[in-house]
Order: sequence, then C-alpha cells, then structure tokens
Amino acid sequence: MTATSENVAWLTQDAYDRLKQELEHLMGPARLEIAKRIEEARAEGDLSENGGYHAAKEEQGKQEARIHQLQQLLQRAQVGDPPDDGVVEPGMIVEIRFEGDDDVERFLLGSRELASLDNSVDLDVYSLKSPLGAAISGKKVGDTASYQAPNGSTITVEVVSAKPYGA
Repeated sequence: MTATSENVAWLTQDAYDRLKQELEHLMGPARLEIAKRIEEARAEGDLSENGGYHAAKEEQGKQEARIHQLQQLLQRAQVGDPPDDGVVEPGMIVEIRFEGDDDVERFLLGSRELASLDNSVDLDVYSLKSPLGAAISGKKVGDTASYQAPNGSTITVEVVSAKPYGA
C-alpha cells in the first residue's frame, strides 16, 4: 500500500520506535502471558461462572484490538517531519477561528496515538474524517472552509495556523 497525504501518519523516529516496541511486546511476551492466564483459568473448571477466565478473555480481546490498531498505524507511518508549508495536513497542530468569534481553537489533526506519545501536551484530536478535519484538509493559513454540523447548520472557520506536531 502506498501512503497518500490522506492516510499518512507522520511520526518522529522516537515515536515510531516506541510504538513498534509496544507492538513487539504485545505480540510476544504479552500474548504468551494472557494465553497462560486463560489456560490457568480454564483449568479451574466451569467456564460459565469463572470470572478470571472471562476477564482474561476480555483483556485478550482488547490486546488484540490494540495490536491491530498499532499495525495499521505503523503501516501508514511516515518517519520524519511533516512539511512545514502552512498547509493543513494530518500530523499538524492547527489553529482555527470560527466565523463571528475572536477565540482561536487549537487541536491536532490526526490520530490519538500521536497525541498520547507526549503526555505533556493536552490537545484535542480531530480525525481527518471528521467534518471539520475534512473541511480544512489541504487549506492554507488564511483560507476559510465550511462544513455541516450534526444539527444541520453550516459552520465556517478560518485557518489561523498549521504547524507540524512537535515543531
């Protein structure tokens, strides 16, 4: 699969390495540990009333979902710095101003994994597939974009700034 600007996840080398390390742990030692816990709980007998078995199976499901999520993210990861050309793209910290409002809203356009890598930054995250994310993608600083809110009203925003995350 080739990466396009719509599905690229820009990661620093450090972020990529940490996510890859987490994936390797989940697919190796963590899988073995959860399988061992399930087997031990299964050996206790009646599975219908075995809370430890059900808890371990639920944890296994969550772990497998995280593995899938990390695999998808790493598959579309682009290591390096996203272009700093003022164009709104995934992996950018974007500031917008809603029409008729002087306040500026700041958020990360991309995925939660990117924001969760740096606990010192408290950012809202908007997906590229969200109405706002889709409307501003590809816009430049000073451009305006409109999108339809869930209540049916049209909302217009101005792009105030777009900088690569971590810049």
